[in-house]
Amino acid sequence: MKPMTRIAGRNALRTGAILFVFALVATALLVFTFARTQPTIERSQQAEKLALLSQVLPHALYDNDLLASKQGVPPDDLLGTRQPSSMWVARRDGIVSAVILEAVAPNGYSGDIHLVIGIDMKGTVTGVRVTAHRETPGLGDYIDHAKSPWIERFAGKSLHLPEAKYWKVAKDGGRFDSRAGATITPRAVVKAVRDALEYFARHRATYAAPILGQAPSATEEKQP
Repeated sequence: MKPMTRIAGRNALRTGAILFVFALVATALLVFTFARTQPTIERSQQAEKLALLSQVLPHALYDNDLLASKQGVPPDDLLGTRQPSSMWVARRDGIVSAVILEAVAPNGYSGDIHLVIGIDMKGTVTGVRVTAHRETPGLGDYIDHAKSPWIERFAGKSLHLPEAKYWKVAKDGGRFDSRAGATITPRAVVKAVRDALEYFARHRATYAAPILGQAPSATEEKQP
């Protein structure tokens, strides 16, 4: 029995060593592949993010590195955010010209609707895009720019254009139309955009007063 036990032990050790070598080689290959592909993945992600931001903010409004201007924004009811979000600060010749805010419409038909909203220093919307949602396909998903131009109607709007009483969907007496049978979704988006404009109005003085060409952080103490 002892020779058989020794043979079994040697086989087990050999098998363990082979498995260890395979695991080591596989790990090394994964690390190598990650190191080689990560820069490419990051560049692709950055390009996609810049393309998205460019849809809500005309390039003529800024000459700075928009991606590098990203700042943190604390949760705020007007932005519909329960977690810290992001803001990008656009500058032209060193002067703040616009911002892009992340916002959430928490009362969509199927849950949260995530948005990015461009607003120039006059308080005018330069563009809005939905970045994530779970609205009903074919019914409420027309807020997605890839499926409908509906979201483009916010460009050029401000807190007072239209008047506050008209910042509603047409069914509620407002100026924003909606698809029949899908009123909840656009109602949520309209409210989210107007709330974001209200947020911007409250913080505009902070953004408009850069020091040495640098915009103050959005995490500074809120103005009363």
